[in-house]
Formats: sequence, structure tokens, C-alpha cells
Amino acid sequence: MLCWMNGQYIEEQEMKISPFDHGFLYGLGFFETFRTYEGKAVYLREHFNRLIEALKEYRIHFPYTIHDMEEVIEKLNAQDGKEGYFRLNVSAGVHPIGLAPSEYTEPTIILFRKELPKLVRGTAKEAVWLQTLRNTPEQQVRYKSHHYGNNVRARLELSSLAAQEGFFMDKRGVVAEGITSNIFWIKDGILYTPSTKLGILPGITREIVIRLAKELQIPVREGSFLTWELEQADECFITTAVQELVPISNIGKVRFASSEGRLYNKLHNAYLQKIVMYLGERHAGKL
Repeated sequence: MLCWMNGQYIEEQEMKISPFDHGFLYGLGFFETFRTYEGKAVYLREHFNRLIEALKEYRIHFPYTIHDMEEVIEKLNAQDGKEGYFRLNVSAGVHPIGLAPSEYTEPTIILFRKELPKLVRGTAKEAVWLQTLRNTPEQQVRYKSHHYGNNVRARLELSSLAAQEGFFMDKRGVVAEGITSNIFWIKDGILYTPSTKLGILPGITREIVIRLAKELQIPVREGSFLTWELEQADECFITTAVQELVPISNIGKVRFASSEGRLYNKLHNAYLQKIVMYLGERHAGKL
């Protein structure tokens, strides 16, 4: 399968990076994951902007435009004509050992692509309270960073990431986020989700769901919540850019409405309608 690296299309088994890349030596790099619909990365601009903000904070240059990325995505998807799962990865680049550079002008940029796995919308997952505590980000806002050891350590607690999602707490016992997702739950018609002030990832899909809830006149409360507050919920679901809105069937012995949840279904249908509208505008040349 072809990938794209520093302006070149390369077979995945032929890609190489230097051991002197500061992404390898110091974990200095950032990434975004997203998927396509009808060959188009629907919320690419939001992912792109979040990536650029991270790179600016760490003085890592990015010499390509979002239109460049759209062109690469289309060419990579054309390999098999199927929808793609993408990871846009920016590593700081090659420098000698030591924290000498004050900026990184020649990063290693890779767009990975694989065929999107078969996803059945509405397939529920089981949630598990993690023993691994959520760490704090290195800066005020959490980015999708190469500093991913906290997530990897947490994933080892699960028997299957496909069937389960781990729910982080912070050191105070406050609900944070999933290993690869943001968390939502519904109680008495109110949508709850942890605040980004807690140091969780400001997820793209998370923000879209909050906007949709407000448009649908569903009250939204962002804040600090303890585990027992989530366990009292009627419905619970998680959000990711690739899997959209995924219902949670239970956490331990506590059961939720799962895929039958009324507001879960209302929000997921609204999310899908937004995608259809976006694609229609793309085809009409309005975007």
C-alpha cells in the first residue's frame, strides 16, 4: 500500500526515518487521525487546524497547505477505490542528540493510509474504569502527541480495544476521557461531558456533537464529574473521528440504554445528516 512521505509516494514497507529524528529521540511529534466519506475527508480542516496549532507551539514547520493534503488523500484512496483510514503524522525531524534547535524547519511528514475497517454503526462497546490514571498534558491544551505512553499503558488493561473502551480518571477520581475517545452520557435528558479544562483532548467529533445538541435544544453540561455521576446515566456513548458516535452498553455491572438510547440515536442521526450536507456542498462546488 502506498503512503506519502515528505512529498513523495512510497510503498509502506520502503519508508524509513532516521534514528536521529527528534520524534524518535524525544517523542517530539504530533498526529491527526481521520477517515473519508465518498473519498472526502469531511472534517479535514478542523483536524488540520488543530495539528497546525500544536506545531506552532513547538516551532515545527509545516510546508504544505490543506489543499495539498486533500490532493494526497484522493490519490491514496484511488489505490483501491475504497474509503480510507488516515493518519497525518509530523515528526520534528533529524537533528543531533541534544535539545539544541530553537525551531524545527525540516520535519518528517507522513500521511499513512489503510482501508477503512468494516464498521457497523450502532455496535456497542463495553466500558472499563482504568487503573491507569490520565496524565496531564505538557501544555495548557492537550494535543495528539507522540507522548502516547499513558494511552498504551491503559490499553494493556483491556482484552479487546475493538469490543471495549477504557475510561480514564484523573488523580482526583474525576472522569476524563477514553483511551481513544471522548466520553458523553445522558441523564434526565441532559447531555454531560468532561470539560477540556481537565486537560482532555478537545476532540473534533466531541465539539460537533456539542454543537448539534445545542441545535437540537438538548441541554449540555461540561464540567468535572465523578464516576458515580456517570454510573447514574440513562445513556452513555463515546466519540471518535473514525467510529463516529459509539454507544456504551455497560460499565461493570451498570447498564445503559446502549444502541437503543433515544438521544444517542438522535445525535448520531444528526451527525450523519451533517456529513451528507457537507458532501452535497462539495459536489455542488460550494466548498
